[in-house]
Amino acid sequence: MDRNDIPEWMLALSIEDLEFMKKFVLASGSLKSIAKIYDVSYPTVRVRLNSLIQKIEVADKEENSEFISYVKSLAIDEVITLDEAKKLIKLYKAERGE
Repeated sequence: MDRNDIPEWMLALSIEDLEFMKKFVLASGSLKSIAKIYDVSYPTVRVRLNSLIQKIEVADKEENSEFISYVKSLAIDEVITLDEAKKLIKLYKAERGE
């Protein structure tokens, strides 16, 4: 397997996301172990995992354009609000005649 075979959903993740995923797998999926590794609470790890799941779901949907996936990831990361993301996506689709 070479770099060209890496799934698009993995390429959409940040280095921090990939590192979290690696630690999660090495900890056999134990959120309790991950909480100890990062020295945070279990609920904090759960929120982080939920965010990662959302990013993967967004990136894995082939029907979304790269732009829409990017805007959704900004909303998931709370860089922009969900309302702002919806407005940007609506404007983008309107310009494309969708």
